[in-house]
Amino acid sequence: MSTDKQIFARRESEARSYCRNFDTVFTKAVGSEMTDTEGKTYIDFLAGCSSLNYGHNDPDMKQALLDHVAGDGIAHGLDMYTAEKAQFLEAFEKKILEPRGMDYKVMMTGPTGTNAVEAAMKLARKITGRRNIISFTNGFHGMTMGALSLTGNAGKRAGAGNSCGGLCGVTHLPYDGAFGDGVDTLQQIEMMLNNTSSGIDKPAAFIFEPVQGEGGLNAASTEWMQGIARLAKEHGALLIVDDIQSGCGRTGTYFSFEGTGIEPDLITQAKSLSGFGLPFAALLIKREHDIWKPAEHNGTFRGNTHAFVTARVALEKFWSDDTFQKKVQEKSVMLTTGLQSVAEIVPGARLKGRGMMQGVDVGSGELAGDICARAFEKGLIIETSGADDEVVKVLVALTVSPETLRNGLEILREATQEATQNHKIAAE
Repeated sequence: MSTDKQIFARRESEARSYCRNFDTVFTKAVGSEMTDTEGKTYIDFLAGCSSLNYGHNDPDMKQALLDHVAGDGIAHGLDMYTAEKAQFLEAFEKKILEPRGMDYKVMMTGPTGTNAVEAAMKLARKITGRRNIISFTNGFHGMTMGALSLTGNAGKRAGAGNSCGGLCGVTHLPYDGAFGDGVDTLQQIEMMLNNTSSGIDKPAAFIFEPVQGEGGLNAASTEWMQGIARLAKEHGALLIVDDIQSGCGRTGTYFSFEGTGIEPDLITQAKSLSGFGLPFAALLIKREHDIWKPAEHNGTFRGNTHAFVTARVALEKFWSDDTFQKKVQEKSVMLTTGLQSVAEIVPGARLKGRGMMQGVDVGSGELAGDICARAFEKGLIIETSGADDEVVKVLVALTVSPETLRNGLEILREATQEATQNHKIAAE
C-alpha cells in the first residue's frame, strides 16, 4: 500500500482541507486515538467532526458489521424493505422516540447532512406553499446549493460562484447573542416579522442549530429557542432544528434541544447517526407533515444498510438507559474545567458551547490556528471554528476515557502557552 503523500498533491483536488492541517498519513484508529505511518499516535479531539461520537472502531459495531458482510447481508438496497432497516427503525423507536414522547416518521435521505437539510427545505416549501426560509447568522447547514443558501459563511458561499444560483429564497437574521449579551435578537426578529414593510417574505420555515458547530460554538438559550418556536407557529411556518453536529449525545442528551420544551416539525440527523462513521442521514418528520408522494424526494443512496447495522448497535449499546448520558455529562464538567485553564492563558479568551461541544474563543484566527498547529506537533488533533476561525473547538469522542481527555487537554494547554507567548513576542 502506497503511503507517499505526493499522490495527494498530484491527483487529489485542491478542495481538500483537513489534511492540510494534519500533514501525515493515518493508517489505524481505535477509540480516541489515531496512528500514522511513522507509528506516531495522536489523541483525536476532532472525531470526524462529530461523526464519531462513539469513537473509532467501536468493537461491538465492528463485529456486527463484519458478521453482516461475512453472511452476505444486503450491501445496497435502495429503499427496499430489509431486515436491517426494520431493526434500526425498531431500535430508534424504542430507544429514542418513545422514551421522549416523540411521534416522528423517519425519512431516509441521501447519505450526508446536507441531503437531510435539502429534504427539510423542500418539504417545508411543499407544506406551506411559501418559498422564504429564515436562517441565522453564523449558521452552517451544508454545501449543496439549497443548504448552502442557509449558510452564512462567506467563504463557503463563494464556492457556488457569483450568480444567485441556489443561494436565494432565504432571509438571514441574527442568532442569539449575535450582537452581544446586551442585545435581544429575539425582539428584533419579532419586530421585523411583524413589520409588513420589513422586506421579509412570509416564511415557510425557520431553521437553526441549538449549538452552532462551524459558526463558533454559539449556544442558543432555552428562551431564545422557545421564542423562535413561538414565532414559527404564529407566522404559520415550520420549525426545523438542525441537529446534525450537535445531536446524538454531543451536548449531553441525545437531541441537543431536549429540556427546552420545543417540538420541532422537522429534525435533521446525520454525522454520528450511523455510530461508526458510515454515511447515513435522515429527516425526522412530525407525522402530520409527512405528505410526500412516493419517490417525490428520491435518491440512489437513501439509507445505508451497513449503517443500519452499526446504528442499531449504537442505540442498543449506549441509549438503552441513562448510564451513557450521565457519563457524558460528567465528562462535560471535566472539559469545562480543562478549557477554563486554557482560556486563562489568553487575555480576553472565553469559553463557548455546551456539553461535549465546547471550545475557547481566543479572539484571533491566527492565534487559534497556531495553537492547533502546535497541538498537532505534540500529538493532538484539534481544529478551529467561527467566522474568522477564532475558536479552538473540542469535538472529542463521547466515549473518551477520563485519562485520555486529561492528556489531550494538557497538550492543548501547553500549545496555548507557547502560541500565546510567541504572539506576544511578535507583537512587541
